[in-house]
Amino acid sequence: MLETPAELDELQRLLDASHAGATGHLRSIVTEERRLTARDLVALLTGMKVLTAATVTAHGEPRISALDGHFLHGTWTFSTATDSAKARQLAARPAVSVAHVDGEELAVFAHGRAEVLPPTEPLGAETFAHWTAHYGSSPLEWGDVTMYRLRPHFVVGYAADRARLLAARGLPG
Repeated sequence: MLETPAELDELQRLLDASHAGATGHLRSIVTEERRLTARDLVALLTGMKVLTAATVTAHGEPRISALDGHFLHGTWTFSTATDSAKARQLAARPAVSVAHVDGEELAVFAHGRAEVLPPTEPLGAETFAHWTAHYGSSPLEWGDVTMYRLRPHFVVGYAADRARLLAARGLPG
């Protein structure tokens, strides 16, 4: 867990605001008993998680793809080849939605903007170091790769049975 107390507080405020501003339909599914807290998310989202990412083409057509996601400092980081369609779409239209769904047990949905993380800036360097430790090689060695950080404006975390999920994963409830 790399999150500072301030980052945890910021994530919790965003989770609360997102839930409060959600539609009645979403709130009927993500009830108080099923909501995940900031502390829950950072404990549950360690290591690599498969994300689905939705971008938009120049013609306004949606595109969805899967990619590796790492939840660091209270938000998602992800990468793609700099010459990929996804990278071109994010460069022109950085709005993105991402989701991580683990069966019927856990789901995290987020909407925001993708920001490029240069490896020379402190947060970028830390992110590249994390990814390098995870994969055993640097993303900088994988070819022309762009690393992103999601700047979310909406995040909802859901567990079908929060207490059972946390207990099954050895986390305090």
